[in-house]
Amino acid sequence: MATVSNTSNFAGLPNATNKSSKAIAENFDQFLQILTTQLKNQNPLDALDTNQFTQQLVQFAGVEQQIQTNDNLTALLATNVAATVTTALSFVGATVTADGATTSLKNGKASWNLDAARSGTATITIFDASGNQVYTTTKTLSAGEQGFDWDGKTASGTAAPDGQYQIVVSAKDATGQSMTVTTEISGVVDTVDVTGSSPVLKIGDVSIPIESVKSIRRT
Repeated sequence: MATVSNTSNFAGLPNATNKSSKAIAENFDQFLQILTTQLKNQNPLDALDTNQFTQQLVQFAGVEQQIQTNDNLTALLATNVAATVTTALSFVGATVTADGATTSLKNGKASWNLDAARSGTATITIFDASGNQVYTTTKTLSAGEQGFDWDGKTASGTAAPDGQYQIVVSAKDATGQSMTVTTEISGVVDTVDVTGSSPVLKIGDVSIPIESVKSIRRT
């Protein structure tokens, strides 16, 4: 009667099965067939060490469990992405307010929301998309939220072209101490960019990460 070689020759099989669940199933079936054949044909004077094939079974089971876990995580991720995209699409047509310093100048108007920690005075500077300073002014700030509108006129009095502009606020309180002024932008969401890992709302040419949105309003 023929004797099948020891199952330790198949110790490398679990590593080879990591590529896919199909491969692990096929190799596991092959392993069981070989094991069964070996058990039937083992030498009674040199019986198979049960610890060896038990370890093989444990290894196969561990790999298969990991593959199933990865499949479940992939399915959950796909579901989460779909839900996020659906949520993002609901923003289209709504007016949102979000953290940010860059907004669009359109038809001679650009607006920002400013939130000052305390009352004081601020130097407000506006830069174009190339980083060039196009306008600067001073403004008295009250504590809390307030708006700032720019009519698109540059320092020389000419009309700036439509496009993206960034606001920078440098402020001091009544005692002359520097203070923080946060900036927000608002506008109607035109489209949603879903090409990246997270949806991005678009107000004209301005991109807003969905996690930066602070309020939503529909008229």
